[in-house]
Parts: sequence; structure tokens; C-alpha cells
Amino acid sequence: MSATERIKERARALGFVGVGVAPVEPLDEPARRLAAWLLAGRHGTMRYMERHVEARRDPGALLPGARSIVSLAANYYTARRAPGDGGTRSAKISRYAWGRDYHLVLRERMEALLSEIREMIPGCEGRVATDATPLLEKAIAERAGIGWIGKHTNLITRTHGSWIFLGEILLTATLEYDDPFPADFCGSCVRCIEACPTGAIVGERELDATRCISYATIEHRGELPESFRGRMDGWAYGCDVCQDVCPWNRFAEETAIEDFAPRDGILDLTLEDLAALSGERYDALFDDSAMRRARREGLSRNARFLLEDAMEGTP
Repeated sequence: MSATERIKERARALGFVGVGVAPVEPLDEPARRLAAWLLAGRHGTMRYMERHVEARRDPGALLPGARSIVSLAANYYTARRAPGDGGTRSAKISRYAWGRDYHLVLRERMEALLSEIREMIPGCEGRVATDATPLLEKAIAERAGIGWIGKHTNLITRTHGSWIFLGEILLTATLEYDDPFPADFCGSCVRCIEACPTGAIVGERELDATRCISYATIEHRGELPESFRGRMDGWAYGCDVCQDVCPWNRFAEETAIEDFAPRDGILDLTLEDLAALSGERYDALFDDSAMRRARREGLSRNARFLLEDAMEGTP
């Protein structure tokens, strides 16, 4: 068994449902599209997207001597009752944030894999990356044969739909490379574009973050713009509408990674709970949670905004 085959075998044993390998080469066309997106101001106040331009274009900038990049996909889908199903006062929370912070979960597993790779290939250097690292990870996953970028801008796989997290390991070793993903299987479907509550998907594979509920409830600081009034569809943190309607997600399977299972109490939160969050309860509920990204003030702000909408809509 080759080193590449052994790496893939160990990746699957560590819980990754997709693994592919690509050469470390510049991503000129994806980088060009990113530059145009930034120039159009589609990123809103996410100024970090404007930094590390060269690393986004050329992954090799992150690890001297890098030759290969292992792209990894982890399934996070759980078929539990979604928050918000309990009524208009329930807090709807994006599925990716129900469990433990995926950055921590992925990094632990990728560090374990990298340690094994160093044993397999003496002298090999490597670097683990999550979406907090300036990489065009969806373009890398396409190049490594994992899946394709859907019209909603999320990566879609034929086996698990788009309910996946991506991670990467840069290596100085030369491995056997997978063919890029062969096709776009979205076809003529535009369900994600039509279903977006705020019209944030302004074209195929083009998202205007400033219109996106996920951006507004997670990344945006300060008061929510009035343009979101009556259009947030009850989402208190993130939004899954474009994924919920995607036909490829009918293939979703329950994740085998226990850390992604809903944490205690997350499915029962109400808007009133979030609006009145104390520092102590925030820490207890969201320790090691991706929801800390929005901060306590942001979660309370989102809930108050939705409660005001609900009151205005009450006869």
C-alpha cells in the first residue's frame, strides 16, 4: 500500500468521509473571482478576507517546500429536531453550531493524522489548516476531487450533500494526486437561489454577504440593519435555508462524530433565553461552541430583533 493510500485509510478511520490529494499549485482563477467579489464589497465588514492575498492564491505560501495538500471532509449532519420547530419563539440555530466547535474537532483529528504521516514519511513537514486559515478551501476540495461548489457557494459531495466541514493538511512530501472533481451536478436547479429569505444569492455561486442572514447574525457588529426586518425567517444564529432545500442533501446521513451531536439545551433555547443571556449562562451554554463567534451581545441582539418582529406581526 502506497503512502497516499495509507493516509486516506487513516483519514477515514479518524472519521473523515471524504479525502483527496492535490498538488500545491496556484489557484489563479478562484483567486481572481475572490478579488472581484471583494472589489464589489460583497464581504461587508469581513476585512480579514482582504488580508493574506498571496496565501489564498498560492497555498504554498503557508508552508515552505509544500508539494501536496490533503483535502478532508467531515460530515456534521444530525437528524434531530431543528431549533425553531417548536414554535415562533424558538431560537433557530444553524445546524453546524449545534455541537462542539468544529475548528477544535477538526484540528484534533488532523493533528493526529499529521503525526501519523510524519511516521509514515520520515522528514515530511506539514501544516494543519481549518477555515480560520487563509486558504481557498472549497477550490482546493474541488481540485482534490471531493466535490463541487454549488450555486449556494457551499461545497457539495455526492455522498453527503453539503453538510460537511472542510480541512486541509499541507505536506512537503510528493504524493499521488486525485483528479479534480469532474462536473457541476447542480444542473438547472435554482432552489437555493429561490428559497433564500433575503435574496443573498445574487447569482449562481455568488453570495452578497451583506444580505445574508448568517453574516448578519454572526459576523456583523452593531445593530442589525432595518433591511432584515421581517425577512430573517426566525434565524437567531446562522441560516440553513439554502442547504435545507438542496436536493443533494437527501443523501445526508447521521454523523458518526459524537462531538457534532447537539449539546445539552441547544435545541430547546427560546428567543427570550437568548435575549436575556447573562455572562454566566452564556459561558455555560457555549463553552467550546462555534456560537461564541457572535459573542453574547450579538446573540442577544439577534433575539431581540426577532422578538420585535414577532410582536409587530401579532394582531
